Amino acid sequence: MKVLIVDDSRVMRMIVRRALRQTGADKMEFKEAENGTLGLEAAQTYKPDLILADWNMPGMSGIEFLAKVRELGMTTPFGLVTSEGSAVMRAIAIREGADFLIQKPFQTADFSAILHHVQ
Repeated sequence: MKVLIVDDSRVMRMIVRRALRQTGADKMEFKEAENGTLGLEAAQTYKPDLILADWNMPGMSGIEFLAKVRELGMTTPFGLVTSEGSAVMRAIAIREGADFLIQKPFQTADFSAILHHVQ
């Protein structure tokens, strides 16, 4: 499974990658991008099986990145990883085409449940 992780924080990208590895899922490959613009380029060239993006990033936010991905007709499962998990934020994410939202701080089990449905 090819996973694209988009977050402006290098540390958070590492934490997400580690949480995904701890799920025990086999044969995961990772590509990272530090903002939505680079994430959009990577989504088109890397052809990931799963995209995880931070909501709040400078330049192009995660929700704007999601909208661009969907405008291109990409149906790749897409999840937002954010510290803001209110009902309003979840509704916006789903309306824009997100498949799920994971709220920080998260547990490995949060990713396990998602991967079970994506694989």
